[in-house]
Amino acid sequence: MTKCSVVIPYYQREPGILRRALASVFAQTHANFDVIVVDDESPCPIETELDGINPGQLDRLIIVKQPNGGPGAARNAGLDRVPADSDYVAFLDSDDEWTPDHLKIALSALSLFDAQCYFAAIGGGDAFHYHFDMTALSQRTELSRLSDDPPIFEAVDLPGVMLENWSFMHLSCMVIAAPLFRTIRFEASLRLAAEDVLFFYECVRKASRSILSDTPGAVRGEGLNIFHGVDNTSPQFLKQQFNTWAALDRLERQFDHAPKDLASIEGYKQTARRQALWGQAKLIKHRRPPQLGELARWAWRDPKLMASAFGLALSKFRKQAERP
Repeated sequence: MTKCSVVIPYYQREPGILRRALASVFAQTHANFDVIVVDDESPCPIETELDGINPGQLDRLIIVKQPNGGPGAARNAGLDRVPADSDYVAFLDSDDEWTPDHLKIALSALSLFDAQCYFAAIGGGDAFHYHFDMTALSQRTELSRLSDDPPIFEAVDLPGVMLENWSFMHLSCMVIAAPLFRTIRFEASLRLAAEDVLFFYECVRKASRSILSDTPGAVRGEGLNIFHGVDNTSPQFLKQQFNTWAALDRLERQFDHAPKDLASIEGYKQTARRQALWGQAKLIKHRRPPQLGELARWAWRDPKLMASAFGLALSKFRKQAERP
């Protein structure tokens, strides 16, 4: 039976969250897997989460501990520990849960259609309202149906679709083959944004074939999320927007792109600039000092930031001038 390694980065403040994720892994109908949990210096000790797990399940766990490096660094540490006899890697965030047949459907489809990259749909609550499913995706691009039961699809231009909107892709629903997980890594420095998008895109561009499933592979959890609490007046917000821009800039330079794809990338970069500048303007409005050092470092790498600042200032001036 095909072997899969499961990589789970762990950083939570509440007990029971990882235990719930692990229970969904051990309930899989595909039985040949091991689990690599990377403790990213979690405030809630991993020993607490493993208490009560039966010895047979503990024998299938590889625990890696490291100083806090963020989700990308944790996933890289897990990828570095994947055993040589594993054919696939599946990711699961510690606050999500898999549906029972996730691995079975994923590995069967990857083998049947000779693919190296797989994404399933995801279910859950309304907290992540910006995600959309394969039905919505079919309205945005041409999909080729490969199988009815389970419903497996292939997008004609998956990289291009991703650059328009990647909200149908989720790490907890991603499974990749050895040629990808042995060579591709997350950009760990992008701790607040977009390290997953870079990884998605590189895998899809380098995979011999990528396939999509309309069967939910995971359910969204309610644990700690790096985006919670990062509003536009948070000290982290500017860094988050810069990291988004930096990820897009790297993606733009790393691959050749069609003109429409370059336009998508530039559109997202401009959104990051505007979001950052509006956040700084809000700080000033509340009589708080702007983050001039961070802005200067961004402007040094991206001269368009100053043009965006000028454009926003001009727009504000015009609106004030138009008031009666």
